[in-house]
Amino acid sequence: MKNLQQTVFLVLALGLCGLCVYQWHAQTVQRQEIQLLEKTVYEKAAAIQGYTNSLATMDRQIATMDAALSQLKADGRTNAELVTARTRENFLLHTQIAGYTNVIEQYKAAVATLDTRLKEANEAIQKQNESVKDLVAQREDLVRKFNESVKDRNDVVGKYNDLVSQVEKFQAAATNRPSGR
Repeated sequence: MKNLQQTVFLVLALGLCGLCVYQWHAQTVQRQEIQLLEKTVYEKAAAIQGYTNSLATMDRQIATMDAALSQLKADGRTNAELVTARTRENFLLHTQIAGYTNVIEQYKAAVATLDTRLKEANEAIQKQNESVKDLVAQREDLVRKFNESVKDRNDVVGKYNDLVSQVEKFQAAATNRPSGR
């Protein structure tokens, strides 16, 4: 009977030692996973900070481009008014040519001068229109990049939230796990 008790006691002691080793191993694995998750959270927080900084930079660039676009639109309106004024002036000159046949050569020179000005104004308008188109394309590209970066940030935040819920689950599981006593 005494050998049986000693054997049972020895088996129980070895089983308890095995359970302690198993629990120690499981806790070591959990600690490693927690460290890995903490590192991931830190890296994602750093990435979020970088994205936030780039958003601020892009906002400033967009504001600058919007101001430039407004200025170009105002210049375009001014140029359109100039073209209208020049067109009216040209029409008056043609009317005076019909009325004053004795000064035809003077009017022809004035018309030629106005035509050159109109061509220059039209070329300037065309250049400004091309500039406006380029600026609008740049703005659209910047807005597209901004939208992509916001989407990326939203994905990062979603992954971060998933990670937080996983960490909470691990912590809840760790607190609900029996201590082995």
